[in-house]
Amino acid sequence: MIGKKFLPFRRKRLRKTNYKRRLELLKSELPRLVVRTTINNVIVQVVDYSPDGDKIVAAFNSVDLKKFGWKMNTANLPAAYLSGIRCAILAKNKKVAKCVLDTGIFTPVKGSVTYAVVKGFIDAGVEVPCSEEALPSGERVSGKHIEEYTKTLNNYGERFSRYEKAGIKPANIVKHFEEVKKKVMS
Repeated sequence: MIGKKFLPFRRKRLRKTNYKRRLELLKSELPRLVVRTTINNVIVQVVDYSPDGDKIVAAFNSVDLKKFGWKMNTANLPAAYLSGIRCAILAKNKKVAKCVLDTGIFTPVKGSVTYAVVKGFIDAGVEVPCSEEALPSGERVSGKHIEEYTKTLNNYGERFSRYEKAGIKPANIVKHFEEVKKKVMS
């Protein structure tokens, strides 16, 4: 035993898994709501533990919002909220009524994209234990803050050229959000 070094699990060494936090989540015996954000999209999954390996019950990628007519960025707050609603609907179809948030190794910030997904889940009828203070406001979720920001710019064509190319005026972001929300909820 002398001279042997302790070598932690590979995923812990690579800082991909916090096993202490994972164990606490698994003790709840509830499916986990896993939210992962990338530069261009938001990935939402409901994962259930199995001794053979975790099973994905429901999953939705914000890029798939384009099938519902979404023409804006797929990594912003409104897209995360809509992705949360859609994944919650898919999870409810698989008899998931309650789940617990799994953020992985990240600590989410109040009002962030992660909590926009949680708000989408709660609004769609899936119970997720979360403080009301951490959730973003309804105005931010609908994109009103983006709309107000465009009003302060003299020439928003440079910053929002992709929106205009897609046929959306930055002044109509909330209207576009409501149209897509109706399609996502149906």
